[in-house]
Amino acid sequence: MRIALNARILQAPRTGIGHYVAELVNALRRDTDIEVALFHGWGWSPAVPEAAMPGYSRLTPLLRQIPGAYQARRWLEQKRFDRGRTQGLDLYHEPSLWPLAFDGPTVITLHDLTHLHYPDTQPAARLREIERRLAAGVQQARLILTDSQAIADEAASHFGLPAQRFVVAPLGVAERFGPREPHRIDAVLKAHAVLPREYFLCVGTLEPRKNLSLALRAHALLPETVRQRFPLLIVGMAGWQREQFSAELHQALASGHVCLLGYLPDEQVAQLLAGARALIFPSRYEGFGLPVLEAMASGTPVALTRASAMPEVAGAAGNYIEPDDADGLRDAMNRLIDDQAHWQACREAGLRQARLFSWKRCAQATAGAYRQAMGG
Repeated sequence: MRIALNARILQAPRTGIGHYVAELVNALRRDTDIEVALFHGWGWSPAVPEAAMPGYSRLTPLLRQIPGAYQARRWLEQKRFDRGRTQGLDLYHEPSLWPLAFDGPTVITLHDLTHLHYPDTQPAARLREIERRLAAGVQQARLILTDSQAIADEAASHFGLPAQRFVVAPLGVAERFGPREPHRIDAVLKAHAVLPREYFLCVGTLEPRKNLSLALRAHALLPETVRQRFPLLIVGMAGWQREQFSAELHQALASGHVCLLGYLPDEQVAQLLAGARALIFPSRYEGFGLPVLEAMASGTPVALTRASAMPEVAGAAGNYIEPDDADGLRDAMNRLIDDQAHWQACREAGLRQARLFSWKRCAQATAGAYRQAMGG
């Protein structure tokens, strides 16, 4: 079977969906008999790019200021996509929101319904495009892949579709995530002036949905001596409307106990996860929560909210807190510092939980959805 997969998101710096596309394509090629043709927005290529397109981060904000830019880009992409039809494609997989037009079977991946719950996390022009095209894309798809059962249930209810239209294919863990000896992460930790297991880490795009403010408030509630010994490191690129919490962030940065590291290469993130005391992941809504899985696979405990799909990922290994409970998160952080037996139990439970997930299993479930869609 030869499938077309829209890999345009790989032009951007890698975040959740970008990692999903890259890891899925590699696993499909390695672990199944599926042949994958990649559409990169400007044309077709079999290669999975190693890095984002130069200038992408500067180009995207510019497009938001141009009236009709999304529609014009979409029209151009459709024209270029159609040129690939000479390749004898059996099925089209759209891994991010709305699909391009295709006269054969279509499968889409619906990672979440963030635009319904947190429309302020999307630029206005993009939100209009989502609202205009997503429902049609869902109807176009013979099958809809989701990362979690929570999103499958939510989408089935929202769109009024039967459960049989959905296939849950949980995400996996890249090989770079795993426990590491201190000497293997020493250089990165020294570069950020921290010691092994003596810092907390947040990973994710800086946007209101990620609820970074809770992590900042909880960390600020720790005693001064504890904050000095266990600083909070924040890894992630600027998201939409970051200014909503910028005053709080600036105050935390001024304290000297919070460090904003920005977007880091994948290997550095993996090393920081392996050395952290815990990952703090207070997000209000996730279709999966990939950093949670990556932290557990690295042998690092996780403090997280019990929202949306995240309990499916963390299971019994999570330290769960309410999304507005700064005192509760502070207490969880204190316990992960003071109670070594609890920390070790969380570490071992997380390693066991992470073994339930792999990109091979995700690829095999996805390949099964392709075959089901072809047979439908």
